[in-house]
Amino acid sequence: MTRLFWLSDEAWAAIDRHLPRGKPGKPRVDDRRVISGILHVLKTGCRWRDVPPEYGPATTIYNRYNRWSQRGLWQRLFEPLGGRRKRGEWTQAVGRSRGGRTSKIHCLADDCGRPVAFALTPGNVADISTAVPLLAAVASPNCLIADKAYDADSLRNWLKIRRIKAVIPSTATRTVPYALDRAVYRRRNLIERLFCRLKNWRRLATRYDRLARNYLAALTLVAVVTEWI
Repeated sequence: MTRLFWLSDEAWAAIDRHLPRGKPGKPRVDDRRVISGILHVLKTGCRWRDVPPEYGPATTIYNRYNRWSQRGLWQRLFEPLGGRRKRGEWTQAVGRSRGGRTSKIHCLADDCGRPVAFALTPGNVADISTAVPLLAAVASPNCLIADKAYDADSLRNWLKIRRIKAVIPSTATRTVPYALDRAVYRRRNLIERLFCRLKNWRRLATRYDRLARNYLAALTLVAVVTEWI
């Protein structure tokens, strides 16, 4: 039998105060139970119709997830809980790449490996195209650690103007490579570990949701919850 996922007291206390109150209509069913059911689906990758009955009716679970995604509620949770912002792109965010029809998650993390901002694009969009929008969405960091995909003079100049140290290895095509602080660059493993944690949630790893807004909602909700698990 699949192990059920339940929000911890700490996670629920942090989320509960940001949920909508005083809306007209009949009272909502238990929010904690429903959100735990949503997270169970995201964790296991099961179909919405197969959510265990302990969480309540499957239609209630899905409708809550979808409607609050439409209203941007899951995405807004990301800001007050972590003081961080997110960004979404494209209606479907699916494109052809070497892996077939795929999506790509772009993420900016802080020096503790916690997500600061997300972007979702088709899989054939270059990594560097989202670098400036993500950085512009948050307070300027002291340095940016990134891999060779971000080695472009345009980005390096943008960082230099803002006094942000670029810790980015040079590509093999550069005649004169930039100096690289290798001790600092070793900390890039934090972003790799973050992606590993996110992709432990099967529905994120497989990009099962058709709508980019729902997938981005799942990303931000999981990013919030993983602070307490």
